[in-house]
Amino acid sequence: MSVEQAILEAVRALPAEKQQEVLNHASKLRDEAGKKSPFKSVKALWKDLGVSLSSEEIEQNQREMWREFPREDI
Repeated sequence: MSVEQAILEAVRALPAEKQQEVLNHASKLRDEAGKKSPFKSVKALWKDLGVSLSSEEIEQNQREMWREFPREDI
């Protein structure tokens, strides 16, 4: 039995008011699934700000940030 068939059988066994609740919930789930926005890259987020960083600049900034990161386990 497929999931779709199992759902249909379960819904058919419910009273009409509960069937409506299931329908409302399914509609909500469908709407939420359609709202997922595509992932934006960092470059796309910076596009309107006029920021232009090369991968070398990003790597250099990361090295500088982590160079003196305190470690208490030493």
